[in-house]
Amino acid sequence: MQGVILPGNSTVQFKEFDIPEPGQGQVLIKVKASSICGSDIRAIYRAHLGKGPEGYQPGTIAGHEPCGIIEKVGPGCKKFKAGDRVVIYHINGCGVCEDCRHGYMISCHSDYRAAYGWQRNGGHAPYLLAEEVVCVKLPDSLTYVDGALCACGTATAYEALTRMKTSGEDQLLVTGLGPVGLAAAQLGKAKGAKKIIGIDISPARRKLAEDLGLCDYTFNADDKALQNILDVTNNRGCEVSIDCSGVPSARLLALQGTRQWGRCGFVGEGNNVTFDVSPLLIHQQITLYGSWVTSLKHMEDLVEHLDRWGVHPEITCTERLPLSEAAKAYDLADKGQTGKVCIVFE
Repeated sequence: MQGVILPGNSTVQFKEFDIPEPGQGQVLIKVKASSICGSDIRAIYRAHLGKGPEGYQPGTIAGHEPCGIIEKVGPGCKKFKAGDRVVIYHINGCGVCEDCRHGYMISCHSDYRAAYGWQRNGGHAPYLLAEEVVCVKLPDSLTYVDGALCACGTATAYEALTRMKTSGEDQLLVTGLGPVGLAAAQLGKAKGAKKIIGIDISPARRKLAEDLGLCDYTFNADDKALQNILDVTNNRGCEVSIDCSGVPSARLLALQGTRQWGRCGFVGEGNNVTFDVSPLLIHQQITLYGSWVTSLKHMEDLVEHLDRWGVHPEITCTERLPLSEAAKAYDLADKGQTGKVCIVFE
């Protein structure tokens, strides 16, 4: 089978791989959808930023947002069987550290930790070998593209909003309307947020958020943005804010746009932020959250809630391409003017 590898110079290469056989406690998954994450673009596609065991291992099949159907199970599997539709939690940890026991394999510090698409083969190929323990059952009401988006981006937004206890009592500010920001707006609405404000520098992404009905207001990320936020929140700001961009000015805006006693979350990767701590954070009594992906249990909660709510993350997926057009898919994702980009299989 052909799989996509990323040399790190903003190009895509194809390499031939054998279809793997599942071993003890493993399942072979026929991949149906495998979406592209902003972290893939930032840390692998453009350049291999991470080094050592935490970095992308050259020659590894890319794609850490896979979803598909189990083709074959190995010995010792206890729950899943051939024909089951599953989402893959994209980190396999040691299983015995404190973080793993809480389901946060993303935070495992063991040498046994391996991420699909980074240190072990991922979803940009027709078949994926996965550990049964990281499989999450995909409800029949959800599509494979829904599931792929839950594998990382939508789950990242869900984790942060859940930790910040977002509810119908809140107004929600989202800075950065890329795929994770769109997911945050969609989930905020599902959780009952009564007013959702989206900020982005891209007119195309602001329009997409409006067309999908995910934001009540969208504003350009310019020097008028804060006043625009205050104007539509009775000059108080939002109870909950989340930065999904990773851009320093957007992080600052998320804090500035948070109401006194509010909650602000940072999920966008990379870069930094500088602000005057006392007047902006301490005196405003704001709780600041750093949130990284989600836990295995919370991913299970997410797909259950999406099923119950009738919410489909796939509405934010504007580009679906076959594996043969992976280079185009990565180029589109890199340009940052679309919704989610997903590689789909028949």
